[in-house]
Amino acid sequence: MEARIRDSFARQTLMTTFGASIRSIAPGEVELEAPILPIARQQQGYGHAGLTFALGDTAAGYAALTRAPDGHEVLTSEIKINLLSPARGDRLIARGRVVKPGRRLIVVLSEVFAEDQGRETQIALLTGTMVPVAL
Repeated sequence: MEARIRDSFARQTLMTTFGASIRSIAPGEVELEAPILPIARQQQGYGHAGLTFALGDTAAGYAALTRAPDGHEVLTSEIKINLLSPARGDRLIARGRVVKPGRRLIVVLSEVFAEDQGRETQIALLTGTMVPVAL
């Protein structure tokens, strides 16, 4: 399972652009991190919501992939984001998890945190559904 997730993640060119990496993989859970680079800041200097969304969606998607059958990938069917606080700090951490696995839909949740001087602040909550698709 871990090799499958890491191989797929290595093909994510957007995550490469953002400097994102995998922190941990467990059944139904994936944790990612990304620095808040100058290319991903908004006009006030905070991490851009686009970075927050991309990282949260990706963490949730890979959490779903840990529960998808062999020979399948997952696609986001829908995902909603609640932005809770500005992304202040040096890096973002996204913790995705499966809420309810299913054959046709996998319900997911992702929490995104900004890390500033070692302190984490939750900045977003994403909820959504992923669809397993045969390769």
